[in-house]
Amino acid sequence: MPDGRGAATVNVDVLIGPDDRRAALERDVLVGLSLEPKDLPPKWFYDERGSELFDEITRLPEYYLTDREREILSCHADEIVASVHADTLVELGSGTSEKTRLLIDAMMRAGTLKRLVVFDYSEEFLRSAAVQLAREYPSVDVHAVVGDFEQLDRLPGTGTRLIAFLGSTIGNLPPAVRAAFLSRVARDLRRDAGLLLGLDLVKEVSRLEAAYNDPAGVTAAFNRNVLDVLNRELHADFDPAGFEHVARWDPDREWVEMLLRSVRDQRVRIRDLDLDIEFAAGEEMRTEISSKFRREVMERELETAGLRLRRWWTDPQGDFALALAVRAEA
Repeated sequence: MPDGRGAATVNVDVLIGPDDRRAALERDVLVGLSLEPKDLPPKWFYDERGSELFDEITRLPEYYLTDREREILSCHADEIVASVHADTLVELGSGTSEKTRLLIDAMMRAGTLKRLVVFDYSEEFLRSAAVQLAREYPSVDVHAVVGDFEQLDRLPGTGTRLIAFLGSTIGNLPPAVRAAFLSRVARDLRRDAGLLLGLDLVKEVSRLEAAYNDPAGVTAAFNRNVLDVLNRELHADFDPAGFEHVARWDPDREWVEMLLRSVRDQRVRIRDLDLDIEFAAGEEMRTEISSKFRREVMERELETAGLRLRRWWTDPQGDFALALAVRAEA
């Protein structure tokens, strides 16, 4: 669809439509709320309001991840681009593509960028982001793909890819899902292509927990917003005020987990699923994990998946890392 201002055409592949999303939401709620403890996948945070709240979170002083990652990209984007021979940049979980613009600009300076693929679960947000990128980079083919990580083998284009998975979003994947994701990438990655991972590193517990429990309450509002999503989409009657936000470090698994804790005994009706859910006072429902990484652990995970760590960059404080991986035989 041309944007009317001379930009390149934006192609959009919709691999997951509204009916697929609805079925996935129903399945996740039915399964997740039947577990002990209860659990919801974090992808349901991101309706329009949730995306706005997360954007606010990235600007909070306690949430260092965004600034540290941007700092590394600002210093090393040209090195990253020179370390692979890609002509296609794939951004997974595109968000606003703000930090990815540093990679785009580096590839433009190197004269290698032919195609930009943005991949996300939210169709409306993705279409808007893709059109904006096409306006900014009219010489580049922009392709948007609405899908999930199990559909990476359906990415468009025949070029050599640099796949960017930034923001430490990979830390939201449970270990088994993360292993399957890395293996899937390894199978599809061509020689001279690369996978660039943003990784939040293990550090002081106080700083880790503060990043997910800001005093302004923005993260708490973001966490409770998933209840508003369920109320709207499934005609549930969650009372967001009946749940308090919890963020804590799990030293055994080395992740921060976000939870919603019921402040009283309560019953929730989810009308569209004909389901009643009981919550005891003090009962917790997990809504997100955010794994933190050590270089040696990440290197082992990559090797198990058939990938090899080629480069590792950190900010001067050692808070965050960018890891560039290639096929093990490359």
